[in-house]
Amino acid sequence: MPRISLIGLTLAAGLLAGGLSPAGFATKALAEQVTYQARLNAASEVPPNDGKGTGQAVATLDTATRELVYTVTFEGLTGPATMAHFHGPAAVGVNAGIVVKLGDHPTSPIKGSAASWSGRTSARTEHQP
Repeated sequence: MPRISLIGLTLAAGLLAGGLSPAGFATKALAEQVTYQARLNAASEVPPNDGKGTGQAVATLDTATRELVYTVTFEGLTGPATMAHFHGPAAVGVNAGIVVKLGDHPTSPIKGSAASWSGRTSARTEHQP
């Protein structure tokens, strides 16, 4: 069954997990809202496949609170989705570890938030069975 990864959000997840701002440090004086967008498709999988599923992820990272608020939509899967998660940062073509689990058997859209403290990540997801 094809799966959809959140390749374009790996930087945001890495920032969330590591507590870094885009400039490489987190400080309240430089706090901002940073928005990330990713198109989801089988060609971006590792390894790429010929699946027909597509989707989009939009996430906003608050660099002061390190909270990531996200909406993920998807369609065209050959069956129900079995899981959803954000991977950490990695080189192009390499899988990274999971840093935020969005839930099992999700339905579109997936909406929620994730917060980080002391290197641990917690996710709250709405609209899950």
